[in-house]
Amino acid sequence: MPLPENDTPWPPPHMAPALASMEIDDAWYSGDRDRIRKAHQPRADTTANGRRFLRFWERPKRLDTADYSLHVPLAGDIATTSADLLFSEPPTLTVETEATQKRLDELTEAGGLANTLLEAAEVASALRGAYLRVTWNADVASRAMLTAHHADTAIPEWTSGILTAVTFWREVSADGVRVRRHLERHEPGRILHALYEGTKSSLGRVVPLTEDEATRDLAGSLDKGGDGQTITTGIKRLTAGYVLNMGPDRQDRRSLLGRSDYQGVHGLFHSLDEVWTSWMRDIRLARARLIVPSGYLTNDGPGVGASFDLDREVWSEVNSSPTSGEGITQNQFLIRVDEHARTADAIVRQAVKVAGYSAQSFGMDGDAVATATEVVARERKSMITRDKKSRYWGPVLADMLEVLLMMDVQLGFSKVTAERPTIEFGDSVSEDPKSVAETLSLLTQAQAVSTETKVRIRNPDWDDTAVREETDRILKETGQMTNDPSMTGAEGPGAPGFGRQAGGEQPKGA
Repeated sequence: MPLPENDTPWPPPHMAPALASMEIDDAWYSGDRDRIRKAHQPRADTTANGRRFLRFWERPKRLDTADYSLHVPLAGDIATTSADLLFSEPPTLTVETEATQKRLDELTEAGGLANTLLEAAEVASALRGAYLRVTWNADVASRAMLTAHHADTAIPEWTSGILTAVTFWREVSADGVRVRRHLERHEPGRILHALYEGTKSSLGRVVPLTEDEATRDLAGSLDKGGDGQTITTGIKRLTAGYVLNMGPDRQDRRSLLGRSDYQGVHGLFHSLDEVWTSWMRDIRLARARLIVPSGYLTNDGPGVGASFDLDREVWSEVNSSPTSGEGITQNQFLIRVDEHARTADAIVRQAVKVAGYSAQSFGMDGDAVATATEVVARERKSMITRDKKSRYWGPVLADMLEVLLMMDVQLGFSKVTAERPTIEFGDSVSEDPKSVAETLSLLTQAQAVSTETKVRIRNPDWDDTAVREETDRILKETGQMTNDPSMTGAEGPGAPGFGRQAGGEQPKGA
């Protein structure tokens, strides 16, 4: 399928509901008060009797008073926590061929894959999903690269639930009337590029890529003698993949885009901001104020008015009786700290629960030192959500890394055999070193654990060879590498050290 024709409505009408929903989620994710208010102004809930019920940010902003509205960026915290749970420790990527493994490690390290995944996971939490895209630029780096693309500027195409093509777009320039958009369409075996000049709602007409500085470099990468829009990849795979945040979309179960972590939480976001705004209003109103009779005011002259001197110590000639109650009166309202704090706490807990996380993940139940087992128990809901999301990420990430290796070979950057890697997600909760040391110390005192087992507990990700080598080093350094007394003088199979040379190596010919 080619790129869109001239004057095509943009974004496509069939994507309008999803993009409108993403616009609201993006406003909450940004944490910008004006964007949140703007995103909610055209929309309002309607009650059964036809009256509109406006939530906090849907209420019109008064222009005759200062805007004291406050926003708590809980939406951003949810997205960040989601990404941290998944990729705070980079996943382990393994392939069978040693040369391929070395090249894969080079690509992921040089390309900053760990940071790319953190960005993609955070944006996916807010915008339903994210795209992983294989790109390259030989003038910048001699390698293929894996990048992230946000879901609110992409038009996917599905066949039997499988992504078969996707068109990314970006606005490269706009002057208020004219808008230039660069479209990048990924299909199996090729990538198409085009620059359109149109309006806010229409693509307009195709113009040469060389007409805009942002796309000028792409012109030299296009196939010669073709349609002037195509880059042939040389592989029969799609060079982009979509990872949905979570499924299904509860508002449209037919959608394949998944759902945001904010779905069903918007009302709580409004309520939380309203509580914090009310709390700060209490503080403003509770500032101490003095109410004084007119006799206490000093006339500052015609047309200037009168003022009250707070530093004056003795007052005289006040036209009021000392017992009339017309003296200086202090006015100071109470600040309802406890009521507001408990309300805000309850709203946050409910919001993160609906989003799929435990309050502990947001530091709400203290940060006391605990073992990894205790932390996992407290954050069980967050761990379940993390495991569910990792199952969406695993297959797509493995596919895109295989495509990354294939393109790296196709472009002549390497000569390895492309393989689909195995993905092992890192632990989201690291064991506290002090707790591990105390546990091992108690086990050692009870003579209930061997040195090898202690090494395995301390380094659970080590293989058998690394554990054996470390165990031998510890025994040697502590002087515990001695033979069994009952075997003293023994030789042959079964005797201590049989078949080993110094350093634990097998003798030649053994």
